This record gives sequence, C-alpha cells and structure tokens, in this order.
Amino acid sequence: MAVGAFFNGKKFVTPVNINFEHKKLFPGEVGPPTGEMGTAMFWSEPNLLFNRTLLKMESKLAEEGYVGYIDLNCIVNNNGIYPLEFTARFGYPTISIQQEGLLMPISELLYKLAEGSITRLRARSGFQVGVRVVVPPFPYRDKETFESTSKDAVILFKTPSREGFHIEDVKQVNGEWLVTGTSGVVLIVCGIGPTMKQAQRQAYNRVRNVMIPHMYYREDVGDRWSEEDSDRLHAWGYLRE
Repeated sequence: MAVGAFFNGKKFVTPVNINFEHKKLFPGEVGPPTGEMGTAMFWSEPNLLFNRTLLKMESKLAEEGYVGYIDLNCIVNNNGIYPLEFTARFGYPTISIQQEGLLMPISELLYKLAEGSITRLRARSGFQVGVRVVVPPFPYRDKETFESTSKDAVILFKTPSREGFHIEDVKQVNGEWLVTGTSGVVLIVCGIGPTMKQAQRQAYNRVRNVMIPHMYYREDVGDRWSEEDSDRLHAWGYLRE
C-alpha cells in the first residue's frame, strides 16, 4: 500500500491519499510485473500511516521548497511499516484516478499549490478505482508486434458517455479515437462509490463500454480491500490517527 499527499512548499495539504497498486499483469497478482494495471484508493484525514512516514519529511521538504505530489510505497503488517520507495512526482495512473475523487478542478489545485495558498483540498468521501485498458505488446516493448496488432486500432464505445475515461496513448483522427504511441497503454477507466464494491462496479461497467481489438485488463482491482486489506489495516490501527 502507499500513502501520498500534495505539498505546498511549506506543509502537506490534507486530506492525504491512501492507495493500493496492482502491479502484476494478471488477476491474483500473478504474471509478469508491469508499470501498473490499476489502483484502488481513497482520501483520508492524516492517519497513523501518514504520521509515521511522510509527515516526518515535512520539515525537510519545506527546507527544500518542495512543491508537488509525493508518495511513499510501503509494506505494512502487524509488526510495523517498511518503506519501499518514494515517488516525488505524479503517479500514473494515480493522478487520473485522483481527479475522479476531487471536488475541485485539478487546474485550481495545481495553481494554488504552485502559489502556496492551499492547505486543504476538497475531495469525495468513499473510494475510487482505476483500471488500465491495454493492448499488445504491453507490458513488453516490441515495435513489430505493436505495429502489426495495435497501432491505429479504433477505440469504440457502446454508449456516448466518456465520464470516467482518461486517455494515455490515444490520438483523435476525424473524430475517432485511435491507439497511438508504442507502449500499448490506452485508457484508464475509473469508477467512484461510497464503498469499494460500488466503485469497482462502476469502473467495470464502464470498461465493458469499451471495444478495442485485442484489449485486456485486470478484473480484480480493488478486490483485496474487501477480502482482507480493510480488516487488517483497521485492526493494526494504520487508518486511525
């Protein structure tokens, strides 16, 4: 799991973001590692996980005049918190999913962050789920496969709504969305809801609205929260102050 927050040059902006990345290609965390196949998240008031990790960096970040987002990925269990890596930039697809949870324009947040005037952002209660929709050769780099299988493939939608869709390597030609780039990463499809299950349901209903030749995606983004993570994290106290 990870805890992240925006920093205004002097202090952290609250609420903070708690997120769960899904790195492996296939459901159940099996298969080759990828950059990211999806993320489940929620916004939270500062909690034990934040207070014991990122908050300790506040004075140093202020000393350096850091402005932006910073995320700390960790392994946690009943014995403690084991930090793995800082991400001192926007996360992808994290930033797109975070936008679904904001109750203010991302432009306003970034402007106020840059001028140092924001100390609190407006965010939804509940959960956000984002699913990456990809095509061959993802997660590998294979120019020949991409050009023969995926390049310029048309992205079709069964309904006209584009709510919850965020583009990655996509271009628009004559009103049509086409797969471009070389990576095979096409869309981030998001859902929101008061519970993780409801956010999942909305995200996957939207995924089923998409048709791209040879597309694939993970079908279990957010499952772990309902199955075990929520109970464990609450029992260990990491989500409380």
